[in-house]
Amino acid sequence: MKHVNYREVESEAVQMEGARGVRVRRLISDEDGAPNFCMRRFELEPGGSTPRHSHPWEHEVYMLEGQGTVMHEGVEEPFLPGDVVFIPPDSEHCFRAYAGSPVAFLCLIPVSARQ
Repeated sequence: MKHVNYREVESEAVQMEGARGVRVRRLISDEDGAPNFCMRRFELEPGGSTPRHSHPWEHEVYMLEGQGTVMHEGVEEPFLPGDVVFIPPDSEHCFRAYAGSPVAFLCLIPVSARQ
């Protein structure tokens, strides 16, 4: 079993081209013995964004803090804390934080997709 506060997990800058002000904490992964899913906490600085990208696995996202927009296949929608977002495989997407609002969200992906 693993039981930690998320603040105890190292925060790393996201190095993907196009990422601005994004950090990730790999909360649970195959390194912890999880055979199926990885749980990551993303933190966006005010005005920060993940890059526009796509990949062959789904994302299951739970918005924890802040406000911004999620773009899916060219359409942007606002999000608030408590919102849930499903990004299907192979669809272009990105998350953006509003200028005055840091954002945090949980993102679950298959272990096989761990980056």
